[in-house]
Amino acid sequence: MDITSCKILLRAAVVTLAVCALPQTGNAENLILDEIEVRGAAESTQQESLTVREVRESPARDIGEALKQVEGINIVRKGAIANDVVLRGMQKDNVNVLVDGVRIYGACPNRMDSPAFHIDFAEVDRIDIVKGPFDVFHAGSMGGIVDVKTSAAPRGLGAELNVTAGSYGSVNASASASYGGDGMSGLAGYAFKRSGVPRDGNGDRITGIYPAADMNRYKDDKRDPGAYTIHTLWTKLGYDISPNTGTTIGYSYQDASDVLYPYLLMDAEYDRTHRVNWNIKSENVSPLVRELSAQVYYDKVTHLMDNRLRFVSIGAAPGYTMMTNANTATLGANVIGTFAAGDGAVKAGVDYYNRNWDAVNTLYNKLTKVYTVQPMVPDVFVDNVGLFAEYKAPLGQAVTLTAGVRGDLAYVDADKLREDRIASLFYRYYPGGSFTNSRDFGEASGNVQLDYSPSDNLDLFLGLGRGVRMPDPQELYANLKRPTTNYIGNPELDPTKDNEADLGVKYHTDTWYVNAAAFVSRVNDYINVTNLPAPAGLPALPAAKSFENVDARFWGFELGSQVSLPSDFFLKGSLSYVDARNLSGDRPLSEIPPLKGTVAARYDNGSFFAELSENMSARQGKVDGDLNESPTGGWATTDIKAGVTRGRFTVFAGVNNVFDKQYFSHLSYQRDPFASGYAVPENGVNFYVTATYRH
Repeated sequence: MDITSCKILLRAAVVTLAVCALPQTGNAENLILDEIEVRGAAESTQQESLTVREVRESPARDIGEALKQVEGINIVRKGAIANDVVLRGMQKDNVNVLVDGVRIYGACPNRMDSPAFHIDFAEVDRIDIVKGPFDVFHAGSMGGIVDVKTSAAPRGLGAELNVTAGSYGSVNASASASYGGDGMSGLAGYAFKRSGVPRDGNGDRITGIYPAADMNRYKDDKRDPGAYTIHTLWTKLGYDISPNTGTTIGYSYQDASDVLYPYLLMDAEYDRTHRVNWNIKSENVSPLVRELSAQVYYDKVTHLMDNRLRFVSIGAAPGYTMMTNANTATLGANVIGTFAAGDGAVKAGVDYYNRNWDAVNTLYNKLTKVYTVQPMVPDVFVDNVGLFAEYKAPLGQAVTLTAGVRGDLAYVDADKLREDRIASLFYRYYPGGSFTNSRDFGEASGNVQLDYSPSDNLDLFLGLGRGVRMPDPQELYANLKRPTTNYIGNPELDPTKDNEADLGVKYHTDTWYVNAAAFVSRVNDYINVTNLPAPAGLPALPAAKSFENVDARFWGFELGSQVSLPSDFFLKGSLSYVDARNLSGDRPLSEIPPLKGTVAARYDNGSFFAELSENMSARQGKVDGDLNESPTGGWATTDIKAGVTRGRFTVFAGVNNVFDKQYFSHLSYQRDPFASGYAVPENGVNFYVTATYRH
């Protein structure tokens, strides 16, 4: 860490600790105090939440970008939108991102359309986060879980209208209407988003990162055709079958078109997403059965991407030299019951999901005018059945025990992977292997948690957990021949196992809280990108990118605090850090975010607020040289925002990166097989204004 990074992070630490040391004071009731009370008293140390207020007050364009204000969370920046969530250094399938408990996956092998991309802000009520392997209710919650909770219809007739306009021609508008009555409820909404290409701190479009000689650069007239256009429709209906039993069904459709990804070598022509979710819940069934619930869901994503906007496509008859048509669908169900067990309760159940992923890549040679069509992700099906149970009970007056266990059986079948493809590609890079187009897995996970509250204001947490996630279809069976570097899965990968210990402490009052957590984990069989040399023999094949199991070690901490001061003032500070090492290769693990911190001062009397915040990141010099990862410098930016509420109307405005800083997030370019090789800068100074009406 350089001297500048030390200075800016020292500022964050000093302010955060100063917040912790401030005396408690009285304050008029408002929304901020309610959120302090929830975070201080209701959430445990390994849990976090993000409310719709915090989302709406930011200029974030998607859920990933909104979540980066939570300590321990970072994002992978790919363009103007569709940011991928990184939790304590874990990303991709190492973190579960759900919508109302629904599993949803992106279709793009490049992760253009990350799971969090497929839901609009206007649908969201809050976002719940559990850090570490402490969830047994969903398969694959190894590094943590991000569960987006959608809004339900409030009592009576309701309506909401939101309109945000900002820099780069961005517009984000939504409208919804709802009714909640005796026995029935319903809501429906529509949202629209679009934006031009953002500019960095130097005033350049982020599509201009490529040198003039790079064939993957954008065409001169295509550097700002618009960064994205997105339409979203949704509806939710509820019906009370009896006083204790209710059911809901929801449907959402999202159509995203012309989404630019300078981070990658292609851009998305469209992403189309369908989500259906039905559930039924019965409470207080009997003295023994406290709750029974069942859920069935289905979602489907279709995705088309190509390089028609890039210079390399000039002269190509179909308008592109590379295109991928990808589709994924998930069908799932679960049945869960909560049962009285002595002084505590057991929550147990069974779940199932079927995931299909099919991606077909087309390469066009301008010289030979030949199309090469390849089963990049060869129509892979995953069937997963899980059994789980969690017991929670008091141990005396001050200690609560939570213990959970989960077992999963999974079967994976690559339907379009033929024997000749296995022989001509997989055996060449992995000689001596014994490969088939199917695998089966069986793994167990679980955790033990102790919550100790020696007083009404102090909570201590100790958790020991084991989380597991299976290799995904791409990691196992991806196969793509390219002119330079091939891309090949590894059918012999083992599941990743995270063995983790967490320690947390929280001190809180009605107007103040501080939450600190530390963790250390040994991750066995972590799935990491690796370079494979060009294999010997004929026909000649180039080097390849693939995946390997390595052992890794993670450790880190988070510190968050918020306090109410006299005269309606508030202070907030946070600090988070993660360090990860590839133990098998004796080097830093790739794509790990650096130390970061935030400090903010806010005036909020319930009808007017103004906030000044500083966002800081240290230099990241711990990089994986074997994967050509480069260090990233530290930075600090300043944001301001203010707002006013009058009756049913709220208007607020803000400026992010006030001083037009030119800077890069460490996770701003991709080191896996689809790297563009150039870092995408963060946005320069950008303005936004939002108007909201609620009835």
